Amino acid sequence: MEALVTLVLDRIRLHQGPPSRRLAGALADLAQTGALAPGDRLPSERELAQAVGMSRGTVATAFNALCEEGLCERRHGSGTYVTRTRSMAGLLTDAVLPADLSTSVVPDASHLAMPPLDPATLLRSPSGHGYDAMGDPRLRALLGSGDAAAADGSVLITGGAQQGIDLAARTLLRAGERVLVGDPTYVGALAAFRRTGAHAVAVDLTDPGATEAAFARHRPAAVYVAGVGNPTGAVPDLRHVAELARAAGVPLVEDRALARLVHDGAAPPEPLSLVHPHGTVTVGSLSKVLWGGLRIGWLTAPEALLARITEVKLDSDLATSAVAQRLAAELLEHNSVGPWLAELARRRDRFTAALADRLPDWSWTRPAGGLSVWVRLPGADGDRFAALAREEGVAVAPGSLFSVDGRHRDHLRLSFAPPPPVADQAVAALARAWARRR
Repeated sequence: MEALVTLVLDRIRLHQGPPSRRLAGALADLAQTGALAPGDRLPSERELAQAVGMSRGTVATAFNALCEEGLCERRHGSGTYVTRTRSMAGLLTDAVLPADLSTSVVPDASHLAMPPLDPATLLRSPSGHGYDAMGDPRLRALLGSGDAAAADGSVLITGGAQQGIDLAARTLLRAGERVLVGDPTYVGALAAFRRTGAHAVAVDLTDPGATEAAFARHRPAAVYVAGVGNPTGAVPDLRHVAELARAAGVPLVEDRALARLVHDGAAPPEPLSLVHPHGTVTVGSLSKVLWGGLRIGWLTAPEALLARITEVKLDSDLATSAVAQRLAAELLEHNSVGPWLAELARRRDRFTAALADRLPDWSWTRPAGGLSVWVRLPGADGDRFAALAREEGVAVAPGSLFSVDGRHRDHLRLSFAPPPPVADQAVAALARAWARRR
């Protein structure tokens, strides 16, 4: 009880509005970050009211709001219990709706040129049995010759970028250690760090002064950066982060899953391994260029560090699917990123034009890269608006998911990757939901 109250009081200050809304937001944040788990019983209204200095009616109103959102349920004669938490898994499993703007993914594989394939060729691997620890040599060569190459390292094939981030976290971090992250940042990375027991510390990594101060204050065990921001779509210059990490001897995890998706003819950001060659783990993925269902990513690192990461991977899955790797190699050789990039830029421009027309109160910065728009809702709570949007048949990702402590509640991440007819319908539904909240 005492620990919970401390956490609640710490997070109440991050929220605005009447006391009941601030309390509900604080409790929802604790559910999101794992401090409250499904099945946990909340303190009674009387106990919590006394502990946080609020009226019992205020606490009851906050509990009612959490129940309306589906995060909690009241059990007669027993109390109020957490029923679910917001998570990356929720984005992938809860959003079975006519229009899904919640996930930053390639919507389908229709943009790909399909190579002529003999199914038997997909069943060949160097080992014969398919348990190739580092991955298929042909695919590794294709990836290692391009943007994925590390300054001093080799390529390990992974089950998508998410596994790469998870492997890096499990190798580099221990419980109680700190990892610096941007704010906002990728929800999947936060989940991976949380599983290790490490504490993610939010920093404005685009600010050299703030970053240097965070290194001195927190003495991090690692730093996580993204070449193209998820959820923002920004393409920042983060060389100063790599320079600070190199000087401090701190490993850097660079997520380049979106690095090739830079729009308007701009060049992709250079790998930070060029700045911090002996301490950078570079994570990449084909999910945003080809198709996420392949579940093919890769990881590069200096030789000694890569050996440690490979051992961690072997402990979990032995090898990535040989069939998926062979198919990915064929698709890479028959497809360039150019046509998909051009189509994404068209979809981005059409989507943002529709937002400006139907939802002129909303604001955003035109994304320079990626698959999503980071939208600010004036005077609104993104978590509550997401529930309204679902009632209109649209799934969106609330901004609070992309923060260490539940900030950005007035934001949404909206994918502009769906086909234009679907996106147009989604924007119309969002406009209906926005009108309802008034």
